[in-house]
Amino acid sequence: MHAWLCTNPVGVDALAWTELPTPTPQAGEVLIEIKAASLNFPDLLIVQNKYQMKPPLPFVPGSEYAGVVAAVGDGVTHLKVGQNVACLSGTGGFGTHTIAPAALCMPLPDGFSHVDAAAFIMIYATSYHALVDRAALKSGETVLVLGAAGGVGTSAIQIAKAMGARVIAAASSDEKCALCTSIGADATINYSKDNLRESIKALTDGKGPDVIYDPVGGDFAEPAFRSIAWRGRYLVVGFASGPIPALPFNLALLKGASIVGVFWGDFAKREPKANAAMMGELAQWYAQGRIKPVIDRTMPMAELPAAYAHMGSRGVMGKLVMVN
Repeated sequence: MHAWLCTNPVGVDALAWTELPTPTPQAGEVLIEIKAASLNFPDLLIVQNKYQMKPPLPFVPGSEYAGVVAAVGDGVTHLKVGQNVACLSGTGGFGTHTIAPAALCMPLPDGFSHVDAAAFIMIYATSYHALVDRAALKSGETVLVLGAAGGVGTSAIQIAKAMGARVIAAASSDEKCALCTSIGADATINYSKDNLRESIKALTDGKGPDVIYDPVGGDFAEPAFRSIAWRGRYLVVGFASGPIPALPFNLALLKGASIVGVFWGDFAKREPKANAAMMGELAQWYAQGRIKPVIDRTMPMAELPAAYAHMGSRGVMGKLVMVN
């Protein structure tokens, strides 16, 4: 097998395409022949030693992938050789094969492509957990999605629309705004040229959004929160822009608003039955055509450094997927 090996987490340039012995799955594990793996923001942080999870060296990055079960370890009864699966295990995806915990593998129904599956779990689980579980989104409410053309942003648009909400998508270019409209957003804001607060006020008749979905952080967090509706819920999803904002607590008081943390990874560990039920519903929504990952492009696995560079340029719309 071959894989992109990180021996020193100082950045993408330190990754090396390396021939390694193909491992044998132990009890509770499966060997997966990887067909596709998506590139996520944590995959950049982890090779820079900036992510909260710091795997022992050396390691193979690639948190999310899909492929075919090539071998199963002892005690694995719900998966079989030749079965198509998706997995989000944190590492191991950027190669031709990987060992994965069988419990983390999602069996794929017929018609679920490897490319879509490799771009599915992280973004849709995060957005469903955020909007449905944490925000208790109701039909007819208005959702503002920041960073709306990214992976989690596009999934948030689709899930909010599936829940019957009105969606305002905020993104950094007209091209990204057009993408958001094409997947169901009711209105858009180009915050590289429009005043965010004035635009929100105009699009909500001064009421403000009931739910704000923020995977970006940074400079737009405070003006967005100042615009939130009475009893609004501000979803803290991530900090893709880098800086972690500090919101004045008096704003929450004045609006009767909630600042709600969203940590799907820990939810999945602490509440596995609820997570499994959620993933089952999301798979049904995919089969029904209600949700579908937006794929920016696919690239050969051997071109991973170029894919990292493209992601770093902030030009990705939806998900970037590496294929073998």
